[in-house]
Amino acid sequence: MKLLRHGKKGHEKPALLDAQGRARDLSSLIGDITPTTLAPASLAALASIDPARLPVIEPGALAVPWAGMGKFIAIGLNYADHAAESNMPIPKEPVVFTKATSCAVGSHHPVVLPQGSVKTDWEVELGVVIGTRARYVPEADALKHVAGYCVVNDVSEREFQLERGSQWDKGKGCDTFGPIGPWLVTADEVGDPQNLAMWLEVNGHRYQNGSTKTMIFGVATLVSYLSRFMTLEPGDCITTGTPPGVGMGIKPAPVFLKPGDVMRLGIDKLGEQRQVVHAWNPELIDS
Repeated sequence: MKLLRHGKKGHEKPALLDAQGRARDLSSLIGDITPTTLAPASLAALASIDPARLPVIEPGALAVPWAGMGKFIAIGLNYADHAAESNMPIPKEPVVFTKATSCAVGSHHPVVLPQGSVKTDWEVELGVVIGTRARYVPEADALKHVAGYCVVNDVSEREFQLERGSQWDKGKGCDTFGPIGPWLVTADEVGDPQNLAMWLEVNGHRYQNGSTKTMIFGVATLVSYLSRFMTLEPGDCITTGTPPGVGMGIKPAPVFLKPGDVMRLGIDKLGEQRQVVHAWNPELIDS
């Protein structure tokens, strides 16, 4: 099942995609897609509904596919070849940082460069959405706590991240730096999360080609690991790292985003995103 939200900020409406890829309105059944919706029983109830009973709609602007994200947790250097292009050692344990939940936007929302940005970069990543509370979860049971998966663009300002102190967070959480979607695909429809091809293009040039097969730490490992350090709650999102091909790793000279650039990215079974890059404009952030 593919779940989505659409409409103006603060007035989003829930929908699902039918087998033909048409959006079907869920507003008569649920007010919104919330952490409660992501519980196994709630997802099963939605999956039991015949989409033909629901009205076909033309969705407006796509929003983050669920409301109420409590934590936006990120994993760094989770592909060995990306660690190499970043001139960093392969981690012995997952590298954990956070993206501000305020940076999360829909899959086609403009990406706005923050004031003073000189090295904004792209990262296609698999997002993992928690459906049931996870605390000290064994790896063998970890995937039972996953409601579904989504595409994430972990947009990153490298100067803010790497050259202005030791904390990555300030280069990762700028407004619009977390496009998510276009939809949340439930775990049963995705199957094995470690067998998904992923890609990203800027202005039609493909920079990233990868697969979740080459993660250093797989989804089950990450959910189990994180649950030792924090309680994972329904609606939390874990973005799991990127394959090689980011701008700062391009030889002989890095390539960074500039106003007018167009990013396209996608992951098998999870859909595609498209973002246009803009210079600082607070009106675009809240659009």
